[in-house]
Amino acid sequence: MAGAPPITRGLDADGLSTLLIAEMAGQRGDYRRATEGYLKAAERYHSAALVERATLASRFTDDTALIERAARRWQELAPEAPVAAQILGNLAGGRGNWDEALKQRLIAADDDTDITRFVDTALSSGGDPVTLAGTLEQALDEPTLPESRKDDLRLALALTDSAQGDHEGAQRRIAALGNNSRDNPQRILAESRIALDAGKYHQARLAAKRGLNLSPGDPRFLLLMARADIRLGNLVSAESSTDTLLETRGDNPLLRVGLAQLYLEEGHHDPARRLLLPLVDDPQAPSALYLLLGSIAEQEDEVDNALLYYRRVPPGPDFLLSRQRAASMLIEADRLLDARAFLRVERLRHDDAYTGLVITEVQLLDQQGLEPEAEALLNRELARSPEDGDLRYFRAMRAWSEGDLDTSEQDLRTLVEQQPDNAVALNALGYTLADAGDPDDLDEARRLIQRAYELSPDNPAILDSLGWVAYREGKPEVALPWIERAWREIADQEVAAHLIEVLWDLGQKQRARELLQEAQQRFPERPLIVDLLDRRPEIRPEPTATAP
Repeated sequence: MAGAPPITRGLDADGLSTLLIAEMAGQRGDYRRATEGYLKAAERYHSAALVERATLASRFTDDTALIERAARRWQELAPEAPVAAQILGNLAGGRGNWDEALKQRLIAADDDTDITRFVDTALSSGGDPVTLAGTLEQALDEPTLPESRKDDLRLALALTDSAQGDHEGAQRRIAALGNNSRDNPQRILAESRIALDAGKYHQARLAAKRGLNLSPGDPRFLLLMARADIRLGNLVSAESSTDTLLETRGDNPLLRVGLAQLYLEEGHHDPARRLLLPLVDDPQAPSALYLLLGSIAEQEDEVDNALLYYRRVPPGPDFLLSRQRAASMLIEADRLLDARAFLRVERLRHDDAYTGLVITEVQLLDQQGLEPEAEALLNRELARSPEDGDLRYFRAMRAWSEGDLDTSEQDLRTLVEQQPDNAVALNALGYTLADAGDPDDLDEARRLIQRAYELSPDNPAILDSLGWVAYREGKPEVALPWIERAWREIADQEVAAHLIEVLWDLGQKQRARELLQEAQQRFPERPLIVDLLDRRPEIRPEPTATAP
């Protein structure tokens, strides 16, 4: 068989073995191995069916990076696959990348897809209206798009106009739809939301009420009605709407907390407290309950009562935030010693949060202008636990932000020695060396970042670093695709600054200035963009001539 011709069709021994191993792994519940096996086979045979199987297997794992890798490969082989788009859209929305989530939602859209409602959710969750509008405009240019879908996209665009403060433009978009869709729920939703954004609360309430008449009990319109009533100060009516929501949607803790936040946004403590107090001691209550009750007590100058609520936040995602708020509150009350004693006791009570609580205290001391005390605490704790990678990394980044590059580099090198597979530390050290601009350090910087990429290939910060080190090596054409990919994954002003500079040096000046304008709109605080323009003033848009 050694001289036999290669198999060009069907399965050879290696391909069959790969598939059998993947199948057997799946049957044993080893879905990671099954996924990798199907992906390997799919790469070999360029089979969308195999990569679909890999994606479905990956969903039984908890590895979102693996799920995304499989779904992206599926989409590459079958661009119109709706399930792949749904998976990628959900993942993008989960990490706050609403523009990518919208693009995937448009790919997966069918006749029942409500883009207006999706965009409303995206905007309410912090989505950028400028980028969302660009994606919607691009979708509208599709010549085969049905008219009903176009109307949905136009309504969604009206929401993005309103979110940018162009309420008149939003109204014009809706008026252009004519009277045929007056009773369309998406349109009524948009009308109520736009009126709410414009401060026309009576108009918003009327639209929400019309929506409720068409769709009794629809939670979207109940919520808009409650928002309008709260803004108008009609608290009895607002509480009636929120009570109806609790009755119709199920009286669950998350909903109560969400509704309480609506009242707190307008400073109405009593109705918020009435919603929250029944949840105290409920084992299913989210930790946000105690954060909100603590905030209410703090705003009413009940410092010790607020402290009790903040201390009830259990270990979890809100734990450090609650302790930071409690300590900040004590400092604001001119009780710095009590704040430090509180954090010290919390470190003894919660050993798993020890490092985070040290970092919290250091940050609070820095904010108070007590840098020597902060540095003494940080150095003492790191001397006590020299293997604490998180604490060492924090000290390195603190030193870097203060311009102490030698201390930062020393700490990062120590951390890489202690944890050679720490992708974050490898990337930070590599980026620090690359950004310093010393040509003698660029080879080492590239090796460090490449190693970080091998360990964490989907990390956008590492993708940006790969591009930036290439740019520092004088290869902007190599840098561009890496930094573009990073920008697609994460809206970060540092990545934007890098991409603007690379585009400019490649002669894509119009695109660079368009991105500069987008970054200036998107990031209220943008010191790295300002620094770029100070270094490269030629990138600034030329002032427009004014008539004499």
